[in-house]
Amino acid sequence: MQTVHTIAELRQQVRDWRQAGLKVAFVPTMGNLHAGHISLVETARRHADKVVASIFVNPTQFGPSEDFDSYPRTLDADSAKLAAGHCDLLFAPSIDEMYPEKNRTWVDVDDLGDYLCGASRPGHFRGVTTVVSKLFNIVQPDVACFGEKDFQQLAIIRRMSQDLFFPIEIIAVATARESNGLAMSSRNGYLSAAQKEQAAELYAVLQQLKSQIEAGERDYPELVKVSTKKLTQAGFSVDYLSINSASTLAPATLADQQLVVAVAAKLGTTRLIDNISLSIACD
Repeated sequence: MQTVHTIAELRQQVRDWRQAGLKVAFVPTMGNLHAGHISLVETARRHADKVVASIFVNPTQFGPSEDFDSYPRTLDADSAKLAAGHCDLLFAPSIDEMYPEKNRTWVDVDDLGDYLCGASRPGHFRGVTTVVSKLFNIVQPDVACFGEKDFQQLAIIRRMSQDLFFPIEIIAVATARESNGLAMSSRNGYLSAAQKEQAAELYAVLQQLKSQIEAGERDYPELVKVSTKKLTQAGFSVDYLSINSASTLAPATLADQQLVVAVAAKLGTTRLIDNISLSIACD
């Protein structure tokens, strides 16, 4: 696997592949990789001849009180995992390479960022869409792979790509989970062994909510109230637990058939997110 740190080096390699008629897939990450990230690379490999992954801890998507400075930087270990996963090229730019001057241009997607994580992390998704649009312009891939664990991020990037006419196929990859159901996340490394077992309750609650809705229960506020209380009693500090339209991300109405049940909660100081999707028939 080749590793480059500058936009010029990256573009030259991709240009060479293009001239050889090869199809390129892209997997953007912030590093501290786990098996879920490698599943993105494996999916990308099935859709293209060459796979580019990026590792960049993007400062513009972190709020003032969030963990940018302490976010794990594990480039050597990440490089080894990507190479073992048959990634062809790692792009690991510096902050100065991605933001050479004070950033004056932002990409923002209206509406979809108003709910869920967007409501409690103002500016977060503006930072995500800005850096992803930069990376899309740098790599210019044919396909790009994103995990369904970040359901809102995936929806926003799909909309951004559609609205800005990026000629890129966005491929969703199923959430990778620990044996107890906990969604794999770089932030799971902050959890103790006991907390990792405790954190499995997040997915268990989502599964129970899905079962209740599929069984015909439609009092969404009451379902959310009861489940939030259950998580609080299990030791979580719940940011949100919400039943939403999968297309608009607004709180679900009885007319919505495609739903996403999403949760964000802190266990100790670690913020965890998860979601589960379902389809129902209108009554």
